[in-house]
Amino acid sequence: MEGKDEDVRVGANRYRERQAIGTAAQAEQDGKDYKEPPSAPFLFEPGELSSWSFYRACIAEFVATFLFLYITVLTVMGVAKSSSKCNTVGVQGIAWSFGGMIFALVYCTAGISGGHINPAVTFGMLLARKLSLTRAVFYIIFQCLGAICGALVVKGFQPHQYERLGGAANSVSRSYSKGGGLGAEIVGTFVLVYTVFSATDAKRNARDSHVPILAPLPIGFAVFLVHLATIPVTGTGINPARSLGAALVYNKDQAWDDHWIFWVGPFIGAALAALYHQIVIRAIPFKSK
Repeated sequence: MEGKDEDVRVGANRYRERQAIGTAAQAEQDGKDYKEPPSAPFLFEPGELSSWSFYRACIAEFVATFLFLYITVLTVMGVAKSSSKCNTVGVQGIAWSFGGMIFALVYCTAGISGGHINPAVTFGMLLARKLSLTRAVFYIIFQCLGAICGALVVKGFQPHQYERLGGAANSVSRSYSKGGGLGAEIVGTFVLVYTVFSATDAKRNARDSHVPILAPLPIGFAVFLVHLATIPVTGTGINPARSLGAALVYNKDQAWDDHWIFWVGPFIGAALAALYHQIVIRAIPFKSK
């Protein structure tokens, strides 16, 4: 039987940030009150495949993304099927549905998998070397599978309405260009991933003991605000698994015409957020010494 501390040793929290460089504050590393584990290598680590905590984390990502799609797709369809938006939760309710689910699911799964629930977040963590390549690849696969299953369950409950209402599939609004849609996805994902980095910062966690408990709150609130801003533009993707699950189950041309935007945009936004946080905010080198 594996020890109770295995998740800390080989799980989502194994890789944090290397020693920072270049400022006076960073020169005081010997007296700091927090510990930064070594950076994860950009290599496939087969050793993780023999760990139960690895598969437990993958399952947690699958279940979390499944629940995320189930609740949010139902909410979007509930708004879409009403002729009068005054009788529904409206755009604000949709935004709260996405943000609230992220808040709850990150709180539930953060200690097991890190609570990514989003390939863009996983990609950002990989670039920041807080996650091994092995874990990142499997997380993305399980997130996409969970999203597909979540959308399938919704369609199974009400197949006719699912087809008629569009299945919450993302697409760029006719009043916006593809470039505008791509820009909205890039900026929206930047806001989300930057918030994730800030909320889970090792230095902040050590300084403020309440931060780990409150970390899901700003992440969920960021998702809520981004949805308020970009639902009129793209329906708000900022999560390639969410976009893939809805598009694959709906499977109509309109769901696939702009689908590339909901992968390219979030990955660019996540990469920019990782670079900004690691190099500008924390001045942490990507290459280990």
